[in-house]
Amino acid sequence: MPSPSPRGTYQVISQALRERIAAGVYMDGLPSEAEIGREFGVARTTVRRALRALEESGDIKTVAGVGRVAGGAGTAPYEQIMADLLEQIRKGDLPAGTRLPSEAALVEKYGVSRGTVRRAVRELETAGHIEARHGIGRFVSSPS
Repeated sequence: MPSPSPRGTYQVISQALRERIAAGVYMDGLPSEAEIGREFGVARTTVRRALRALEESGDIKTVAGVGRVAGGAGTAPYEQIMADLLEQIRKGDLPAGTRLPSEAALVEKYGVSRGTVRRAVRELETAGHIEARHGIGRFVSSPS
């Protein structure tokens, strides 16, 4: 029977991950809990405790649709789409009255799911940047 892990194992793991984050090893996000558990030979609860310690210290954050990312890195995909569409509206590439591309076209352009596109468009609609015309499509709103 293997010997039990010493107390504070999660701290050792969180420190090792912190050093890797600082070194830029996890630019695309942290590995899954299962992968970290296999690497360090610990249970998932220990990994979760280490990750919670990193979140509390601000070294990582959880981004919807992305996963755990280093500190200030990463934005949810729907927020990236919103920002891009807003930038196009502000620059005049999508002037008032212009029809937005279809959901299918946006899915293709951004490489995300239809639900992600719908959330981005719904948020822009709620904020008043675009308006839906039933059976026709979504259009850039006139500035108020």
